[in-house]
Amino acid sequence: MKKITRNNLEEKFRQQTGELEIRDGQLKQGVDREKLGADREKLAEEQIHIRTKAMEAALDGIFIVDAKKPNFPIIYANASFQGLIGYAENEIIGKNYFLFYGSDADSRIVEEIKQTIRQGKSFYGEMLNVRKNGKKFWSLLRIAPIRDTNGVTTHYVGIQTDCTLMKQRDLEIEEQREDLLHVTRVGKLAEFVSSLAHEISQPLTAILSYAQAAQRMFAGREPQLQEILQYIISDDQRATEVIRRLRALLKKTKPTFEPLDINVLINDTVALIMTHITVRNKVVEFELDSGLPLIQGDRIQLQQVLLNLISNSLEAMEGSSDSHELLIRTSRKDTDTIMVEVQDSGCGIPAENMKKLFVHFFTSKPDGLGMGLSISRSIVEAHGGRLEVKNNPDRGATFYFTIPVNMKNANEQS
Repeated sequence: MKKITRNNLEEKFRQQTGELEIRDGQLKQGVDREKLGADREKLAEEQIHIRTKAMEAALDGIFIVDAKKPNFPIIYANASFQGLIGYAENEIIGKNYFLFYGSDADSRIVEEIKQTIRQGKSFYGEMLNVRKNGKKFWSLLRIAPIRDTNGVTTHYVGIQTDCTLMKQRDLEIEEQREDLLHVTRVGKLAEFVSSLAHEISQPLTAILSYAQAAQRMFAGREPQLQEILQYIISDDQRATEVIRRLRALLKKTKPTFEPLDINVLINDTVALIMTHITVRNKVVEFELDSGLPLIQGDRIQLQQVLLNLISNSLEAMEGSSDSHELLIRTSRKDTDTIMVEVQDSGCGIPAENMKKLFVHFFTSKPDGLGMGLSISRSIVEAHGGRLEVKNNPDRGATFYFTIPVNMKNANEQS
């Protein structure tokens, strides 16, 4: 039997103590690892929570599409995306992403997005969308792939921004640019017409001189020839007067206000374009109040207004074979105001065009400049009146404007 000595006991005690210390250290390390794993898991959860909250709080619409499924279902949509397209979350999740574009979306862009997703690429562009309520809006769309550790595309994340206001501003700037170019072209046209009028006036003067000379040569004989020569002289003088007034219209001069008989002015204006009216197989009827006082106005400018309104009425009746009559009426609206009406029996004015009719450069005619009615309204307002339009109860439309009898009183009231 082996004898146990004190030294042996001490050695055994040290060995057991060392083993306990090792086991204690191992236990501590295990506890530390478990705690570290728990901390990391908590941190990851906090990061996911923060990212989710950030996506939910974003003002841009954010969505995620499952790229592994052929119908591209949406698996996430933040509140902004729901508000942007007008659908609730339960109407979005699981549905094909492309169902939310609407029928008015550009099919070429939609197909481009589909090809981009199939090829695992990114997309960036603007497109027209339609909300659930049918309202259209422009959006800026960015779509990017999400890949796993092997580089395989598993999802797509999209960011959609409502850029309707920016698009509208761009369109307004473009319209203003077009208007500016239009004004420049019209200005050049006015210069050309003024120069052309000057050139035409010279041969007209020569024709008048020749006709008058021939008239003197055949004085007292050849009555039929005399009648023809008188027609030539009268038409020449009328053409010369038209040219003179045209140049006056284009000339940059201040308006000259003078006493005018509005009925005489209307008759003179109609006489200028009577040939034009007759060629179109139209008839002008008059209902002119003979008891009207004189007005204060610029003859040339008011004739310009009348010519424009009459021309518009004739064009409105052009497309209808049974529209022949054009009525011009004058009356006294009240003690201080005279009203002039130009009534046609044409097609009338569509409701959507009523508010835009007097806007600069708006025209419903393919060859129109869109300036006539705008300029006419400005002229009438400069005379202290108003130019308006209404559709007739039966057919056609009536343009009517007011002119104050006393221009001074009208200016004081305004």
